[in-house]
Amino acid sequence: MSEPDPDEKIDATFRNGSLTAAGIILGFSLNFISVWVSNPNDWSRIDIPPMLFLTVGIAVQVKVFADLLARDSLFAAKYDRSRRLFLIGLGIVAAGIGIALINDILGLGRMRMLG
Repeated sequence: MSEPDPDEKIDATFRNGSLTAAGIILGFSLNFISVWVSNPNDWSRIDIPPMLFLTVGIAVQVKVFADLLARDSLFAAKYDRSRRLFLIGLGIVAAGIGIALINDILGLGRMRMLG
């Protein structure tokens, strides 16, 4: 796949759809961490790695959301960079959720996700 021309622009409607999708996924990520943090169980050291993954992944998603709101996000190169970063952030959040689920299944942490 070739790199886009630096002056190539994408359609604003296309960007707006991506912005909506990113916002919805960011909302789900924030809701997940909010519910998990408000769990009344005690925290342990084993809960730190998934929380770090979730925090970093959400921070990347927020940065991408802000980048997509910028006027210059209509340039194809900037849009493609934001899209790649968003997928990386989504992967980091998914890894954090996966680590938390494994901890829960194995009974390692006190913060129960599965009840």
